[in-house]
Amino acid sequence: MTSAVLKCCPVDVTVNRSLSTGKLHRVELLLQTKLAPGTLDVLLSKSFLCAPAVGVSNMIAKLAKICTLRISPDKLNFILSDKLASGGVSMWCELEQENFFSEFQMEGISAANNEIYLELTSENLSRALKTAQNARALKIKLTNKHYPCLTVSIELLSVSSSSRIVTHDIPVKVIPRRLWKDLQEPTVPDSDVSIYLPVLKTMKSVVEKMKNISNHLIIEANLNGELNLKIETELVCVTTHFKDLGNPPLASENASQARNPEQMAEVHIDIRKLLQFLAGQQANPTKAVCNIVNNKIVHFDLLHEDVSLQYFIPALS
Repeated sequence: MTSAVLKCCPVDVTVNRSLSTGKLHRVELLLQTKLAPGTLDVLLSKSFLCAPAVGVSNMIAKLAKICTLRISPDKLNFILSDKLASGGVSMWCELEQENFFSEFQMEGISAANNEIYLELTSENLSRALKTAQNARALKIKLTNKHYPCLTVSIELLSVSSSSRIVTHDIPVKVIPRRLWKDLQEPTVPDSDVSIYLPVLKTMKSVVEKMKNISNHLIIEANLNGELNLKIETELVCVTTHFKDLGNPPLASENASQARNPEQMAEVHIDIRKLLQFLAGQQANPTKAVCNIVNNKIVHFDLLHEDVSLQYFIPALS
């Protein structure tokens, strides 16, 4: 295993040298056009914890077909930034690099903008990392093979203890700096009610059955630890009740002075978007909180050991 170095630079600049402002403009221009071979080289070579990473990539693949990978000195983020106002969901998944890598070094486009943003098809990354579950070493390079790619090189041991290299080329789009402002961590609105979620597999089973009745679902909760999932149509009304779930202490204290604990906050959402979110959870998280802004948005905040996930579903207009 070798240490990680992640850098972004044109071919005529050594990897230990920072980019000047003029060369930075040149790099961004090149990244928006077809790159000449070897113009850009980003290297990630690590002692990599493959099993957790495979789980994360599988989860992201179920949540977002296309996502943004943000690389910074201390974190990796998977981002889905659809416009909530137009009915799209948003996602912010965060991995602390120290929990996945024994060593980590990276260099972005400048000291002031020490980040790299890549748009990719999440299923492609998931498939590549599945190959790496029993890998001896993993190397990821941002290369150009007529178009920008994440080239994943995986060293595998054979039965005879000799090694072989498996390579995957994942097409990516390098996002220029002027677009980074649209890919920042979402602002979490003040919620009317925050409540702990039930076991997500149980919740998923309930929602799957409700999907056969309606495309719309009402999710409501109060400060007494009660959460309801409701379907209302002209022909039928179905409600599943969850009780004694508990409320996060701080959220309850902030809301208790102005809100009746029995009063429900509710939001009408697309049931398919909720089911997509639940289908992406392979294991029950160590923490799962649902925050409801009445008739506006539902915000899910999950912690999966070393991975945090925020997921936003807007109310139906």
